Amino acid sequence: MLDQKHVAFPGRLVIVGFGSIGQGVLPLLLRHLDIATERITILTAEPRGYDVAAEYGIRFIETALTRSNYRALLEPQLGEGDFLLNVSVDVSSVALIELCQERRALYLDTCIEPWPGGYTDPGLSPSARSNYALRESALVLRGRSSGCPTAVLTHGANPGLVSHFVKQALIDLAIDTGLGGTAPATRAEWARLAETLGVKVIHIAERDTQVSTLPKEPGEFVNTWSIDGFVSEGSQPAELGWGTHERHFPPDGRRHDFGCGAAIYLLRPGAATRVRSWTPLEGPYHGFLITHGESISIADYLTVREGGTVRCRPTCHYAYHPCDGAVLSLHEFAGRNFQLQQRRRLMMEEIIEGIDELGVLLMGPAKGVYWYGSRLSIAEARRVAPHNSATSLQVTAAVLGGIVWAIERPREGIVEPEEMDFRRVLEIARPYLGEVVGVYGDWTPLDSRESLFPEDLDRDDPWQFKNVRVV
Repeated sequence: MLDQKHVAFPGRLVIVGFGSIGQGVLPLLLRHLDIATERITILTAEPRGYDVAAEYGIRFIETALTRSNYRALLEPQLGEGDFLLNVSVDVSSVALIELCQERRALYLDTCIEPWPGGYTDPGLSPSARSNYALRESALVLRGRSSGCPTAVLTHGANPGLVSHFVKQALIDLAIDTGLGGTAPATRAEWARLAETLGVKVIHIAERDTQVSTLPKEPGEFVNTWSIDGFVSEGSQPAELGWGTHERHFPPDGRRHDFGCGAAIYLLRPGAATRVRSWTPLEGPYHGFLITHGESISIADYLTVREGGTVRCRPTCHYAYHPCDGAVLSLHEFAGRNFQLQQRRRLMMEEIIEGIDELGVLLMGPAKGVYWYGSRLSIAEARRVAPHNSATSLQVTAAVLGGIVWAIERPREGIVEPEEMDFRRVLEIARPYLGEVVGVYGDWTPLDSRESLFPEDLDRDDPWQFKNVRVV
């Protein structure tokens, strides 16, 4: 039920950042958490969203968090049993997690953010500017978080919700191939199940078809979710989890010399890197290989190890086709040598139609590719939740699910989405996700190749990165 109170929460809630995701998640939290509005505080760097906060009677503080002031601003707001929801940009996630652990407060974010400049500082190597490095910097904190308050890393739509989609998709495949539908109990068992099913590649395959009454104008960047967040991700090196079946290493690919070793990066920004992918409604498309944390964490989680060696790991990456207005914006952004346009517009009320088709595409099993995910229309999003587009609601529903799970499991320490109860999170988020489906297809990255020009294709293995390579 949409009006069901999932959990009582007697603590205080601090929301850092109040862009499209903060504004969209607030009504969901008030709907599903039993919390008094006077115990909620919003801290944000911009006046944007003040009207939404005022609509619900929420305290709104317009102050940017910086390295020098974040402790002074947050310490009075956080104590044992309180919750910090971080949906900001340019505020260090690691710094906020450390503070929450000290204050015995719960924590959730939708991506691991650095302080300003961490994505684009020319003094940093591409490896240091990667999501791989940011993930490793957060996981280091685990050494002192055992039994500490729960801190959920990267739990939006993607990263976040899609990791639960992967688990449900693996269960579906297991049932359909006669392996049964019992969910594995451990990380090693999930990895062995993926190996047994023959999963070699996982795309986070997303196509956003939402359109607006106001077309993009020259010198303007438009999008259906955070423009600052999208541009930051698109400016980082393209990244992907790197599978053990791959035989062709990208010419500009590089490995990291630290950490888990589950991913590589390319010497080019994700906003200029395209890959071939497929969704059931769109069919084949070219998506942007935007770096995301789930590309690394899913590949790492599904790695089969024997002793100190890696036996099997799937390739995993994002294949994102944003709304057409955002594609034009990215084209212009790249043409400006990745200098952001001065005018930016978050598409919301002017959206008139379209859906966000967000799911995971599992490739390699004998039955064909299998896409599992959410088809959410703008009409359905507006019906079930205020202050959301289809894109933002897929994120805010996952944030809601993650917060409820954390409140119910308050002493889990630092966790990633793959380590959470996927069924519980999906149970909470599903009413907001529109049509949630699993669809088989016969598409491969080789479909219709060489129709115009000859290509060097390895037809014995259509799942190699070479055959879904950048174009």
